[in-house]
Amino acid sequence: MKNILIYIIVLFALIIVGCSGSDTYRGNWKATSEDGTQSDLVFGENDLSVTVNGETKHFEYTQNSVNIKNSVETYGVKLGDGRVIQIHFPIANDESKGAILDANGRPIYIISRDAYLGYEDVYGM
Repeated sequence: MKNILIYIIVLFALIIVGCSGSDTYRGNWKATSEDGTQSDLVFGENDLSVTVNGETKHFEYTQNSVNIKNSVETYGVKLGDGRVIQIHFPIANDESKGAILDANGRPIYIISRDAYLGYEDVYGM
């Protein structure tokens, strides 16, 4: 019985570590950084492409957490280079705009499916 429990725990850990990205944030995004730089992001199943000023960088990633509270969603993502980001949708039941946050919860990008938005457009301040 103890061996079965250990097997289940190891299997569960492998599933969480190897999770591909959620359908919620996969696809194309228009992103605006704090300084107003506009970028295009594309989340694939396990890779992220970031295009800024015509230059594209690619990152592998794994989704390592999901937190949904009062219909506000936050997805934890670990990039292949070790950095951790969060994809946060602060408006309940609205996954069309949000923010990409650093490990400390500070916005890196404001994201939208349709337009380049600013902080105020998502957080309303």
